[in-house]
Amino acid sequence: MFDLDKWTEIIQVLIKNPLRTALTALGVFWGIFMLVIMLGAGNGLRNGVESGMGHWNKNSLFVWGQRTGKAYQGLPPGRNIRMTNEDFEALKQNLADARVITPRNQLGGFSGNNNVVRKQRTGNFNVMGDYPDVQKVETILIDQGRFINQNDMEDKRKVCVIGTRVKELLFEKDEAAIGEYVRINGVYFRVIGVFSTRASGERALSFTERIYVPFTTFQQAFNYGNTVSWFTMVAKNSASAEELYEQAVAILAARHKVAPDDTRAFGHFNLAKEFGKIQGLFAGINGLSWFVGALTLIAGVIGVSNIMLVLIKERTKEIGIRRALGAKPFNIVSQIVLESLTLTSIAGYLGLFWGVVVLGVVDYLVEHADSSDMMFLNPTVDLNVGIQALIILMVAGALAGLIPARRALKIRPVDALRAE
Repeated sequence: MFDLDKWTEIIQVLIKNPLRTALTALGVFWGIFMLVIMLGAGNGLRNGVESGMGHWNKNSLFVWGQRTGKAYQGLPPGRNIRMTNEDFEALKQNLADARVITPRNQLGGFSGNNNVVRKQRTGNFNVMGDYPDVQKVETILIDQGRFINQNDMEDKRKVCVIGTRVKELLFEKDEAAIGEYVRINGVYFRVIGVFSTRASGERALSFTERIYVPFTTFQQAFNYGNTVSWFTMVAKNSASAEELYEQAVAILAARHKVAPDDTRAFGHFNLAKEFGKIQGLFAGINGLSWFVGALTLIAGVIGVSNIMLVLIKERTKEIGIRRALGAKPFNIVSQIVLESLTLTSIAGYLGLFWGVVVLGVVDYLVEHADSSDMMFLNPTVDLNVGIQALIILMVAGALAGLIPARRALKIRPVDALRAE
């Protein structure tokens, strides 16, 4: 392995015909280069999608009331299901698989915006009535002050937590927001915190255009009574979000006299299920990348093997002389395998290197792009993946040299010495 003469001979063999060597190495280079690019692109797409979901707990689901679709217990179809605080208590007592259950209200309904005034400035923002536990459902990063706590809930304090976008639009650049007041539907709330999010692009912009107020205060200040717009739940790690939904609907259906098979009475969105679909999709993309990359690598390795066969034919007399002088089969085999391994390793390393360089350039361009809703972020490849690819390539290179080496061993010294 560390014989200087052997390595000198390998280098001489590879540079004797540089065009042939370069074209052979190109196949291997291109194979691992494309593998790195495809894996990086898949990771970039995954990171972009997950970044958009970055402010949600991945095991959460949402349940809200709709209209009944069937008559039941003497009640007609088409009834509106209005969920209440009592439903919240029933769910807390009976859903053992739920890690978090929190009722939620939104002023103006889902996606409703409301005029919020501070001094001479006005903006349209989402106003949410929430419990402190909502932080276990959404990733709310407190930049200044604090979030809603239990004392705010019990005392029905008129306090609020505003997003960074709200602060940007209602306050001066360097003006402190904590302790100031904003007016929502004629009711004044004191700002106790400013929050941001891990999401990016338009999602981050939309999320930070929210204002959180205590759930109890919301119901009283905006005449919601004991109405709950929807429930947000997070299943325990050992539980299924789908089963939790079925249990929750069964409890709510019994309380509101809804037929057990009425699928219209309650709407829901299972984020855990959607996230599972996304994970499956990207697992498929990752597998496809490895499959295509492996096929390309195999094509390159076959090219190396064919070139080694040509080299053996050109060196038939040399091999015969070595065999006649007493060279052992291992010496012949190791020399040929080492030549194949050297060629594939150098080409593979260059492919890996330039693949990482290209991904780095793409990452820089994406990071500095003008788009505020980029669904492609940080297209990088894990170091372990690169090492695995190189190991696979080196093993393939060694195997590519074995077939020509076995052919070399079949050459009889007498026949080799007579070869022209």
